[in-house]
Amino acid sequence: MPRSGEAIPGKRTERHLKEQAVNETLVYAVISLSAIGVISAIILYFVAQKFKVIEDPRIDIVADLLPSANCGGCGLAGCRAFAEEVVRTEDLSKINCPVSGNEAMKQIAAAMGLEAQEKDPLIAVVRCSGNRTNAPQKVVYDSAAACSFAHALSAGESGCPNGCLGLGDCVVSCKFDAIWIDELTGLAVVSDELCVACGTCVTACPRSIIELRLKGKKDRRIFVSCVNTERGGPARKNCQVACIGCGKCVKECPYDAITLENNLAYIDFAKCRLCRKCTPVCPTGSILETNFPVRREKSDETEKVSETSEA
Repeated sequence: MPRSGEAIPGKRTERHLKEQAVNETLVYAVISLSAIGVISAIILYFVAQKFKVIEDPRIDIVADLLPSANCGGCGLAGCRAFAEEVVRTEDLSKINCPVSGNEAMKQIAAAMGLEAQEKDPLIAVVRCSGNRTNAPQKVVYDSAAACSFAHALSAGESGCPNGCLGLGDCVVSCKFDAIWIDELTGLAVVSDELCVACGTCVTACPRSIIELRLKGKKDRRIFVSCVNTERGGPARKNCQVACIGCGKCVKECPYDAITLENNLAYIDFAKCRLCRKCTPVCPTGSILETNFPVRREKSDETEKVSETSEA
């Protein structure tokens, strides 16, 4: 008989067989899983080789020349998409990065062996002068601080259905801190130095007040600072400087740069020669001049001299 504490030979053999079976099972499992992994890796490798996309190295070259702002001003999803489009089309005539400017576009053209077209710089313009003095507050808006929300609810605190709401959707959209809301006027203001004409504020404005226009020589611009299409009476009731559609500016312009449609005058910046003849004839002062020297008023003596010379 076995002594106390000693294992029975039959039981020991049985336990040994069980351990051996477990070990063999683990070995088979490891081998099977390893084989499956190796086979899967081989299959994935050949599939990847068959369907792999070889990216043009020029895409990285063009992308490195871009500002990486991803603002969407070019009309594409971002700078990478812009680089891919340039390489794909090999044409810069219909695509442009407003943030990069002409110099960067020339570098991109040189890298691609193409010719870049010189683009006149643009700037965002807020076409509304309905500040708190010109368009007094009639109601109080007390809801979500978003222009899109306020536009859907009412005409605004001044009553003008087309005026700037001043709640800053354009400010939130701008990635360059180039636009802000003036606390005194309640209107959006664009910085001549910081604006890159990406156009995000244009899209963000629910009333289509902001427009991209030619920056102009010496940053000088002339535009109708109103988008109200109401008739003269209702328009002036809400805002003293609203365009009333009188057509005097249209008749005065010698370059046919001004048109009148839906009771609203519009100055075509491509035709405008900045002669400033339209501004004095506007009875409401809705035509704005920016960065021009102050007009010199004729003195009485000058007028007398001119009358004498005419006589």
